[in-house]
Amino acid sequence: MDAALELTLQIVIAVIAGISAQVLADYLKVPSIVFLLLFGILLGSDGIDILHPTLLGTGLNVIVALSVALILFEGGLNLELRDLGKVSGSLRNLVSFGVLITLLGGGMAAHWLTEFPWTIAFLFAALVVVTGPTVISPLLKQVKVDRSVAALLEGEGVLIDPVGAILAVVVLDIILNGDTDPMFVVSGLFLRLGIGGAIGAIGGWLLGFVLKRATRMSDDLRNLVVLAGVWGLFSLAQLIRSESGLMTTVVAGIMLGASSLPEERRLRRFKGQLTVLAVSVLFVLLAAELSIASIVALGSGALLTVAVLMFIVRPINIWLCTWQSDFNWRQKLFLCWVAPRGIVSASVASLFAILLTERGINGGDSIKALVFLTILSTVFLQGLTAGWVARLLQITSTQATGAVIVGCSPLSLLIARLFRDRGESVVLIDTDPEACEAAERENFKVFSSSALDVEVLEQAGLSSAGTFLAMTHNGEVNFVLAQHAVEEFHPPRVLAVFSNDSQSAGQSNSSKVQQAFMAQMPLKTWNRHLDDKAIKLGETTLREPGMLFQQAHLKALMRAEELVPLMMERDDRLQVIPVAEEWQAGDRIIYLLHDPRPRLLRQLAGGNHQATLVIEKLTRVEEIPIAALSVEAGVGE
Repeated sequence: MDAALELTLQIVIAVIAGISAQVLADYLKVPSIVFLLLFGILLGSDGIDILHPTLLGTGLNVIVALSVALILFEGGLNLELRDLGKVSGSLRNLVSFGVLITLLGGGMAAHWLTEFPWTIAFLFAALVVVTGPTVISPLLKQVKVDRSVAALLEGEGVLIDPVGAILAVVVLDIILNGDTDPMFVVSGLFLRLGIGGAIGAIGGWLLGFVLKRATRMSDDLRNLVVLAGVWGLFSLAQLIRSESGLMTTVVAGIMLGASSLPEERRLRRFKGQLTVLAVSVLFVLLAAELSIASIVALGSGALLTVAVLMFIVRPINIWLCTWQSDFNWRQKLFLCWVAPRGIVSASVASLFAILLTERGINGGDSIKALVFLTILSTVFLQGLTAGWVARLLQITSTQATGAVIVGCSPLSLLIARLFRDRGESVVLIDTDPEACEAAERENFKVFSSSALDVEVLEQAGLSSAGTFLAMTHNGEVNFVLAQHAVEEFHPPRVLAVFSNDSQSAGQSNSSKVQQAFMAQMPLKTWNRHLDDKAIKLGETTLREPGMLFQQAHLKALMRAEELVPLMMERDDRLQVIPVAEEWQAGDRIIYLLHDPRPRLLRQLAGGNHQATLVIEKLTRVEEIPIAALSVEAGVGE
């Protein structure tokens, strides 16, 4: 077979296997690395023997280097600095003091349990100090935990990768050159970190500066400019000091993410897709090189070494690094359990195995085998049980909180107050400056925009909100915005005020958009009633027995255009009521009741007296029995 064709087939097989593994993992809701490793081993020399990464020669190292640079850049780009600020102390400890704990603990375990020489043992430990965003990020998308816990794990995965990789290079230099001067070790580590960080900070700022001013550049071309820039900065740092490029890509991603670029959402999506491709191909290729016999040859000492890393070193690391944090014992226990190793450990271990073999130093294959055993053990044990452990420790966050509401009408403000009174953050969006000013006077966060588009939704923080509600006066606009919210941001609850015609027209495209409010009258009418203070706010709790009777009375008032259910509290969670929602016993229904008498009193009073309706405060809503819904509202002068 022609050599070029053979190499082409190797890449094609790796891509097909990697994407297939991603699809299967997404369908089964398990970490993708599980199937990537399995597919790689199955296709490699210990399987059906059709994938041979060694045929790529030095090209494999090039693919690994550029892919890891892209992966770390994407991790830095997606870091939420606001969330990291809440756990900054613990994160700083993990990527500094925690690295030392893992290095010492892992090195001693590898030396005493697997009988590695001290130098080889500490090289192994340096390779496994990292966790990695390629495993952590997909895992946290499937296992919803407290935001502070997720932020610490994500930050650790991104920031510790370059630190661990550079530390491993320093240890390798000691082995290859025989230089054990402590000053050499420390200076080599900090020099690489400093050079990489400086190049990344300057380069990331320049990229953001250029993209902000390149207003005529198409979005597709902007994405490619960023890709070229990332690889250019990585190569520049590598030329100045080897292995400093990893820190460069992380810092460049953080700087670019903090630049508030226009169309940043599309950049994140493009880089995310490239990262999925890179991870898929890398894991399959590296796993195909793995020899199962080399893992078996390590014996029981290797399993004990991995167990020490997981059940002794990691817990000591977490408890010491989070000693003065606000994490409770349940959160700390989850942090102790979740530390899967990823692509950086695998790629650097594969590269080091080749370098040690070329220098005639024994232990390269053993290190690679032990690193992959660590990856397999942590991914399978921790990745597959993380959800169960989170539920057992009661730190799951099954529903995001907060709301983004499009429209600043009186009814929108009323709903916003209800959310705020429950301690949830609310962001309002409108194109009317006067309406925005009214919302700002009530201390709401408001975005005033000339156009309602995806960029405004992103700026409003929809990616982290639990509810999206579109309730402008245009039903078609509401439905389109809700569709964009579903497709781009995937919030748990997406609702819109639209007509039945809009619903049927778009049903096939977006079944996740729910029609809001069971109102027989147009919302314009209810907004006018609110302005006229001809409204009574009340609540009732559906109870067994008699729930059917309660529902019948509520729906009769709805048909009479006298009542509209707004919100529902179920399982201690407040949500806007969709039209198709089926009420259950125990639901607390908050509603608006039309009461025309205040308006009539004002008409009777003329200009001599003022009549005002005393509406219950939102923080002290009284329960009104269904039979007494027509109770007279209090009127004062």
